Amino acid sequence: MPLALLALAIGAFGIGTTEFVIMGLLPEVAGDFGVSIPTAGLLVTGYALGVMLGAPLMTVLGTKISRKRMLMLLMGLFIAGNLLSALAPSFSVMLIGRVVASLAHGAFFGIGSVVAAELVAPGKRAGAIAMMFTGLTVANVVGVPLGTLVGQSAGWRVTFAAVAALGVVGLAGIARLVPDLPRPEGVRLRHELAAFKNAQVLLAMAMTVLGFGGVFAAITYIAPMMTRVAGFSDGSVTWLLVLFGLGMVGGNLVGGRFADRALMPLLYVSLGALALVLALFTVTAHNKIAAAVTVVLIGALGFATVPPLQKRVLDQAHGAPTLASAVNIGAFNLGNALSAWIGGLVIAAGFGYTAPNWVGAALAAGALVLAVVSAALERRDSGSGAVASGSVPAEHPAPVPH
Repeated sequence: MPLALLALAIGAFGIGTTEFVIMGLLPEVAGDFGVSIPTAGLLVTGYALGVMLGAPLMTVLGTKISRKRMLMLLMGLFIAGNLLSALAPSFSVMLIGRVVASLAHGAFFGIGSVVAAELVAPGKRAGAIAMMFTGLTVANVVGVPLGTLVGQSAGWRVTFAAVAALGVVGLAGIARLVPDLPRPEGVRLRHELAAFKNAQVLLAMAMTVLGFGGVFAAITYIAPMMTRVAGFSDGSVTWLLVLFGLGMVGGNLVGGRFADRALMPLLYVSLGALALVLALFTVTAHNKIAAAVTVVLIGALGFATVPPLQKRVLDQAHGAPTLASAVNIGAFNLGNALSAWIGGLVIAAGFGYTAPNWVGAALAAGALVLAVVSAALERRDSGSGAVASGSVPAEHPAPVPH
């Protein structure tokens, strides 16, 4: 694998850390600024909304410059946002810092996915995308627990300053290692927007929303579920999240390995198994060992879908994949936000802390249905000369030798 993928993975590690570490530091931030925990939760909501809005906005703004230069500008924005958060004199300024950092998130992963795919041979593209996303998954195993520990002992501002420093390392790596790939000839914003007329692109994004929503319907409420149902101590929740992160790493790597060989079968298996495991979580959540194993499986099965879904969007966008790829990153966050909201509704309705697992199972099952529909439409269209899922778009630049 090219060293450029390492630079992208470092950037992804920093972004993944700043996205999730705030969840473990909400009490400290709320206490420092004298706001309630629900108010401090706006730092999570604001970030998610920033990702959803920033993904298409920053990608459109970057259509006039090279992808390498855009990646460097996005890392600069990420550094600035985290420094603003670290130095914020008030809660409102910190919220602005979170939003500024989030604007880089979706476009970085979207453009980074395209760059990663172009760095390798056609048969290794999903593996290259998975390598970049490994930075995000490892962040949940190392960056988030370590950032939480540092924030609780040395102060949350130190954590955000350290994340900004990570961004500097990522920026330097991109500047040094990522080649300045030529932009595809003739591709303009209207070509990028045309990808959204493709039913397969829209189906892949809908699968992203539902499939990943299934994961976060359960994981958003893992703390009360594990402490009040499974009987874990409060301190054990961090280690359960580490287990979830380990599952994410394994699932992401497996997904990247097999998506290049059998993309749609991988989606059938991962989404179907995810729906089943989430449904079983309503039972296994009552036993500590079974619950811990289930948490790992949810992380693994959920992230096994990331490389194939991202690659499917790239394949189906037909030579203008950058905007579609970035919007699909926003779709992951949309799934997170919607599923967390629905999960909260069923808890508030009195169905208990395991009820979000049923929500997650239903969402994952819905994604599986869409995958079957997508494949059926593709088989129907293949006779009329449509591009098949595993094919390489004709307008992609040739892979860079490495």
